[in-house]
Amino acid sequence: MIKPDAVSNGHTGAILDDIIKGGFNIVALKYIRLTEDTAGQFYAVHSERPFYKDLVSFMSSGPIVAAILEKDNAVEDFRKLIGATDPSKADVGTIRNKYANSIEANAVHGSDSDENAQIEGSFFFTAFERF
Repeated sequence: MIKPDAVSNGHTGAILDDIIKGGFNIVALKYIRLTEDTAGQFYAVHSERPFYKDLVSFMSSGPIVAAILEKDNAVEDFRKLIGATDPSKADVGTIRNKYANSIEANAVHGSDSDENAQIEGSFFFTAFERF
């Protein structure tokens, strides 16, 4: 997912280009704006954490780009491509190093496991919408 900060800063095209150059196939893509309710549902796993309310507010603050990507070893490779959650600790050339503003506004979200990728992909897309 490309987060509201990166979308509003005009980085959507560059991030998609980095993803494609990273060897990923874009299977589904959607430009949408989350409501506070849908952002809350998506990040429900963090509902007990102190940053949850701010995260939901941020994620519903502007449009996002949701995507389903394919590649062998996709989750691990995408995590490498996007870099550390804290952009000041992200490796040079990673998406967060190039486009993130802060640990909160860190440009992109990537699933942390194959199982979560399935859950998160299904949150935004039905099987019918995928190629």
